[in-house]
Amino acid sequence: MIVMKFGGTSVADAGRIAHVSQLIRSSTTEPVAVVVSAMAGVTNGLIEVGRLAASGDESGYQQRLAALEQRHLSTAEALLQGSELKQAQDYIRERTSELLALGASVALIGELSMRALDRIAGMGEKMSAMILAATLRSQGRPAQFVDATQVMVTDSTAGGATPQIEETRERASAVIRPILAAGAIPVITGYIGADRKGVPTTLGRQAGDYSAAIFGAVLDADEVWIWSDVDGILTADPKIVPNASTLKELTYVEAAQLSYFGAEVLHPKTVKPLVERGIPLRILNTFNPSHTGTRIVERSSSPGNGPRAIITSKDLSAIAVTGSNDGWSAAVSARVLDVLARAGVDVLMFGQSFVDKTVSLLVRGQDAEHALRRLRREFERELQQGAVRDISVQQPVASVSVVGAGENDSFFLASRTFAALGKQRTHILTIAQAYSEYNVTFVVPQAEVDDTVRLIHTELGLGG
Repeated sequence: MIVMKFGGTSVADAGRIAHVSQLIRSSTTEPVAVVVSAMAGVTNGLIEVGRLAASGDESGYQQRLAALEQRHLSTAEALLQGSELKQAQDYIRERTSELLALGASVALIGELSMRALDRIAGMGEKMSAMILAATLRSQGRPAQFVDATQVMVTDSTAGGATPQIEETRERASAVIRPILAAGAIPVITGYIGADRKGVPTTLGRQAGDYSAAIFGAVLDADEVWIWSDVDGILTADPKIVPNASTLKELTYVEAAQLSYFGAEVLHPKTVKPLVERGIPLRILNTFNPSHTGTRIVERSSSPGNGPRAIITSKDLSAIAVTGSNDGWSAAVSARVLDVLARAGVDVLMFGQSFVDKTVSLLVRGQDAEHALRRLRREFERELQQGAVRDISVQQPVASVSVVGAGENDSFFLASRTFAALGKQRTHILTIAQAYSEYNVTFVVPQAEVDDTVRLIHTELGLGG
């Protein structure tokens, strides 16, 4: 059995959903279970709906919801007819009504709790999975929509719940295995689950891959296939470096290492459930399905040739909380991280300097305004009294992580990387190096990142 997971770009519109349906129907492997993300941009849009509601912008969040509803309705109308279309339309309208009610509750309270954010942010997967299942049926393949809140059992942590594997296995046996046994394709929502009391949860931002791995583990899949918009895991972003090479085979450890440094094609937690069951993972391209992509296994067939890769993340924001000599302590950093955690903002990189009394944070660009509002509210008194001199943002910026093959790579990696940065005269905002020493991460203005990455890729000899 294969578990296939399709990301947001793979199901971004009606044409892509039709293409995904064709890929699933043409698979020679039986049976197949499918895990699906929300349509591209929808989860971020839903998070913004919650934030607008909390700020009291009633017309703003209602307009966003109307646009999201229309996007899904238009997609369904382009793919479906008759009773299938009617059923999908009713479902989309029901979810929109539920979102409007949630928005009204958040607006009344004036606060977006992480629990409410889980409920709001997880609606996109429900609508995309419903549409894909109906599309498969309309094209002659039996398929059934599965809401993962009925299967994926988690703890009660809001914003990043931990799956309870054995309880999820029991639910999967009761809900998903009968669908497979009947010869149908279960189309399961990624990203979301529910605690033991049935309260909806999410597994964390961009955790659809993690969902697929868990379902692969509890269903004893032969392999898990992650379908994205690139040819596997590459030595660099092919949009920046056209001659970037695909890393054809990685071990679980190597893949986990690359994902933790920001390889967006794979969520950092994805590997762990598969390691425990010895299940291979493939990273494939929805739009180039004949490419073999990257295969991730326990042991590589060519040991000793570990990966070297450059991982780039764009559209980020660098936030600085700058204090004065009076009242500055490590407690300020703790408050900064705590308020952002409660606000549902992921901190991608963190640093502090007691010399210039500054806390530096790297967040996603779409989170920057929300993060600034929450920080300025938290430190309102300190800003007035001068204990905190400024809370500022620089954007857009990009992070670059250069990852080596292992301990023997440390000197080669650092020396070549910094030589390239000097040659390019790159303006470096922040540098971080892990204790292992065979990786280095730095933040640069986004306008400089493409030229910098291309030069480092050449200097490290990563071209295919």
